[in-house]
Amino acid sequence: MQQFDLEIEGMTCAGCGDTVTEALRGVEGIKEVHLDDWTEGWAYVTAADNVDLDDLSVAVAEAGYSASIKSRRSEAPAPPPENMTDPAYDLVVVGGGSAAFAAALKASELGHRALIINDGPAAGGLPIGGTCVNVGCVPSKALIRAAEAHHTASDHPFDGITSESEVTDFGAVTDQVQALVDDLQEHKYLDIVDGDPNVTIREGRARLVGEHTIEVDGETVTGRRLLLATGARTFVPDIPGLEETGYLTNEEIYKLDERPDHLIVLGGGYIALENAQAFARLGSEVTLLQRSGQILSREDKDVAEALTGYLREDGLTVHTNTDVQAVQRANGTVQVEAEIDGARGMITGTDVLVATGLRANTEDLGLEALGIETSGRGFLEVDDTLQTAAPSIYGAGDVIGAPAFVYTAAREGQLAAENALKGTSYDRHATPLPWVIFTDPQVAGVGFGEREAARQGMTVDVSKLPLDQVPRAQAARDTRGFIKLLREQDTDRLVGARIVAPEGSELLMEVSLAIQQGLTVEALTALLHPYLTLSEGVKLAALGFDRDVSTLSCCAT
Repeated sequence: MQQFDLEIEGMTCAGCGDTVTEALRGVEGIKEVHLDDWTEGWAYVTAADNVDLDDLSVAVAEAGYSASIKSRRSEAPAPPPENMTDPAYDLVVVGGGSAAFAAALKASELGHRALIINDGPAAGGLPIGGTCVNVGCVPSKALIRAAEAHHTASDHPFDGITSESEVTDFGAVTDQVQALVDDLQEHKYLDIVDGDPNVTIREGRARLVGEHTIEVDGETVTGRRLLLATGARTFVPDIPGLEETGYLTNEEIYKLDERPDHLIVLGGGYIALENAQAFARLGSEVTLLQRSGQILSREDKDVAEALTGYLREDGLTVHTNTDVQAVQRANGTVQVEAEIDGARGMITGTDVLVATGLRANTEDLGLEALGIETSGRGFLEVDDTLQTAAPSIYGAGDVIGAPAFVYTAAREGQLAAENALKGTSYDRHATPLPWVIFTDPQVAGVGFGEREAARQGMTVDVSKLPLDQVPRAQAARDTRGFIKLLREQDTDRLVGARIVAPEGSELLMEVSLAIQQGLTVEALTALLHPYLTLSEGVKLAALGFDRDVSTLSCCAT
């Protein structure tokens, strides 16, 4: 089998992608064609060895487009050695999170046997479910909801939350958070595998000892293909005194019995921001220290500035341009020596939360002996098909680096299993990629922001609609934030959005679909959006490219 990457020119809509796909499938010897998103301009083809490359170009040309072959991958994963004629499993997965489970379940769906090897707490790892269920998405969003309930003094299901200025029983809140973690781990992971005869879970520390062999606690396990989905953990910067002083990460903070009196947060990304606001709303004094000139260092300036202002309104102290020099414990407090905007100072608190990015879990896996490389903070190097330098070994999830989201990890796990077991070459890159930061107001984005568009040399128009122009926000008496859309000047196509709004994430998929389908702004404004819904704001923002929305009647939109 051969695998080709074809760059296609001339596609202008989703129908064009369908036409190109059908044209390629019509070539004799073509086994798979993958063209999910025409806006990427790429098709990925798996073909028999005797397929003539010119036939592919001719087929695309006859359909009215042009194709050029940019890469060809003929190296298939090596078969198991002759003395390993019947490996115990078709796919052996190292890791226990969303990528690992998605891969194992996909393998089962394809009729293959899969083994999940997870190191577990006994070996210093996480329980089944990985980061998301145990120390990430689930506990963080549960705690954020508790903080929101306390902040608004509304009805809520959390014991220990009152309308008083402090939480009466912080331990009761974290107990309920952990109960939710345990419940989802049981019902969404363990129970599902229990009902699948093709998937087995084994606890133990795994190490690669061959391209088809893994050693687990002194025993060897064989597989036709191997997948590394070992995840990532908090990157802890080398700050003098930090280790000796002690610190919290996302692995400890949701299990605290007592609320920190003064939490010092190192970092300015989504983990830092979500937890900083949640603990501030639960009654902690919070100081956030960000190294770069703004929180969300890669995002548009107006997004970062707006969220910074709302966090400060919640009582947080936010410092940017901060260089932490040292940390020490003295007189029962934590003292952080830092240079802020060029001036040295001391910040005194009770606890430190480190949220300074991720480091891949790739130590002691035996990668070097197999020629498998890592980069940056230990992230596993894979190609676009999730294959490592060892052809029978693949990688997926947080261990391969950004984007470190549970939904992208699950998708990568599924694609890795298909590519490994079926010989396909599905591309791991998802376009457009929606993302959300669950602060209040939320920050959501998809496609290009202004900074990224400028870096790509794209000429765009920008429409920015303040939420006080959205009737739903006015009726809810909460007009914090804005909806910002970007369109390509030459084509009128929507290419990006940035949203800062309460529950702004609920607007994201409409914009994502519009971008994925190549909708123009004109087409978007022609769609009916119900009055007094937040989604009406998307239409108003789209109208804002060419009109002054503040002068429009409600009936004129």
